[in-house]
Amino acid sequence: MSEEAGEFSARAELPYVLLVHGHTGSGPQHWQSWLAGELAHVGGVVDVPQFTEPDHPDLEVWLAELTHHLEAAPVDTERVVLAHSCGAVLWLHHAARLAKNGSALRFDRALLVAPPGPRWHSPDVHGFSPAPLDPAGIRRAAAWTQLVVGDDDEACSVDEAVDMAAALKIDLDVIPGGAHLNTEAGYGRWPAVLGWIGDRHTRLVPA
Repeated sequence: MSEEAGEFSARAELPYVLLVHGHTGSGPQHWQSWLAGELAHVGGVVDVPQFTEPDHPDLEVWLAELTHHLEAAPVDTERVVLAHSCGAVLWLHHAARLAKNGSALRFDRALLVAPPGPRWHSPDVHGFSPAPLDPAGIRRAAAWTQLVVGDDDEACSVDEAVDMAAALKIDLDVIPGGAHLNTEAGYGRWPAVLGWIGDRHTRLVPA
């Protein structure tokens, strides 16, 4: 267990954490896998869904699976979701479709990590682009939502991220040299994201 996890475990009550992977999934060296291990070490409850055909994601299939996991989340504790890449775009679609009476699916916090921008395209990804930017839906989906991107991400420029955050009316952190905030960019162990789960005011800084 890391020093950061030890500090995190001092919280009076640990939140429930849902980790939503993106296109191709999150391998064992990815920060989501590291984070799941850290949370498990301190007795946290973490859900790490494996969505159908991660190499060829289909929006409608993934939305149904996401809804299943949201419905299964406990209701007697703080609920936090961290979504990476196409998983973050999945959350935007979920938020845009969430009905006004969908409060049972509402989470307390959501962190959207490196969502692809409007110009990004992959022939293996079906139905995700363009991402809907619905600020009212975002507030129905979570009480607090935050966006974090790398300043040199080929999938989303800083200008695109700024426009996305402005349209959604949410906070944005930009990480120098963070690229797509994935394994290839060196984001395996990422203490700041564990700190953010403990306190949403934690700055998201480089790994």
